[in-house]
Amino acid sequence: MPRFRLSPRWTVALVSVPAVAAAVLVPSSIPDRADATVTGLPDHPVRPNVLEGVRISSPHGLHGLVAMLDGERLPLYPDGNVLRPETVILDEGVHLLVVSPPPGVFGDADPARITFRVDNTPPELDVQPPEPVKQGTEGEIRGSAPGAVLVSVDGEQTRPGPDGSFVFPVRAGTSVVTVVARDEAGNEAVKRVPIALRHPGMKAVHLTASAWASPTLREPVLEMVREGRIDTVQLDIKDESGRIGYASQVPLAQEIGANAGLYDAREALDLLHEEGVRVVGRLVAFRDPVLGRASWEEGYYDRVIQTTDGSAWSGGYGDYSFTNFAAPEVRAYNIALAEEAAELGFDDILYDYIRRPDGDSSAMVFPGLTTTPEESIASFLAESRAAVRKHGAFQGASVFGIAATRPEQIAQDIPAMSEHVDYVAPMVYPSHWGPGEYGVEDPESQPYDITARSLMDFQDLAQENGRTEVIPWLQAFSLGVEYGPYEIRAQIEAAEDVGIDSFLLWNAACRYDPRALPPT
Repeated sequence: MPRFRLSPRWTVALVSVPAVAAAVLVPSSIPDRADATVTGLPDHPVRPNVLEGVRISSPHGLHGLVAMLDGERLPLYPDGNVLRPETVILDEGVHLLVVSPPPGVFGDADPARITFRVDNTPPELDVQPPEPVKQGTEGEIRGSAPGAVLVSVDGEQTRPGPDGSFVFPVRAGTSVVTVVARDEAGNEAVKRVPIALRHPGMKAVHLTASAWASPTLREPVLEMVREGRIDTVQLDIKDESGRIGYASQVPLAQEIGANAGLYDAREALDLLHEEGVRVVGRLVAFRDPVLGRASWEEGYYDRVIQTTDGSAWSGGYGDYSFTNFAAPEVRAYNIALAEEAAELGFDDILYDYIRRPDGDSSAMVFPGLTTTPEESIASFLAESRAAVRKHGAFQGASVFGIAATRPEQIAQDIPAMSEHVDYVAPMVYPSHWGPGEYGVEDPESQPYDITARSLMDFQDLAQENGRTEVIPWLQAFSLGVEYGPYEIRAQIEAAEDVGIDSFLLWNAACRYDPRALPPT
């Protein structure tokens, strides 16, 4: 930090250049004694409050020293053995401070003239959206900060390159980092950057709560785990009946009698985790006849989707079957269950029936809906993700196969939903496609073709607004065509050939042929 002096031997003439005050000393015949010193004005751009740190002193005493700032008198106040100027918040730009000794006291010494520049504009800061980081690995934060002299990420610092570029490592498990770019004057630009944890993938089978409670159905799945045929078990939290498989502590679940108590959640999770597999909790969201009936009978009609005449909508699913995704209490109930499950130790929360009922939407009433059904569904996922992530779990959404091409039929906008989940799980069961879909003449008899083509469509949509992964539900049941190991393998291979090495197998009976899943 430069110090500017008035000396009996030297006349001080200051030459000003932008952002720098340089002193040029001219000899005179005055005796060699320092007259005044100004500190606190560095030779680089400064902040508007720079005068707070300026101090003026003289070995001859402080009486008679005068300061002028931009041609106007700057009041000085004693502060011990120095003078401090009145604190003034300066405008951005170039300023001139002139310090003069009392007239006639120190001979012909000229005033000290200090030119400095005030900079109150933060540097530019651009941070590229980071790639999701896979568990146990390290990713990168990249960006640029032209005009910055220092960039930090959560306390770790670096100097940006000549073009302002910077790179920082980031570990998996970090949810948000704070990037700070600081310029010479001390101005800061700050950005909080979310770090997505990349889903590790899965080879999973579906189990209901009843199936887990049955040794006959549970043990074959555990044997597949031990043989390395699967690495994940999907276990129902709340199913299509509205029943919760374990004893939930969520107050509304207890009030409406939703708890089935078929298994002990912690015991099941401990057992599966000890076997070295992940556990995905399937949570059926808005198809919930237990909540629907209880709400209707208690007079909370807005919690239920209705017909245009004010009756509870059924649409072939049963009385009070679909709760209203726009109702705050319905949303809060499902999020509370998701958060509870994540806290218990479920590795993923995978929503199902995260949609409106299929059918003519003009025949349905969604009380309180102020936007489109598609936007409301996406906003629910956004609310839920924060609660789920807080406990270290991933969030997924099961979607209809037709959602890729006819999203309005079930209110599943894949790009919008993808912004708020770690993966979408399209149900691309070959038996559910009509003839000619995706150019496939007979989808159920051509499992490879329909699976590959439909999944390519979903991958494109899931990448539109982010880097969301696609993990498909594949058919492990027979409908019109007998599905055995060959048909199941054909779907798995189709997914692999389009770059997807994960899957969930669905069989409502929870019986799986291990021959379809070779050990890894």
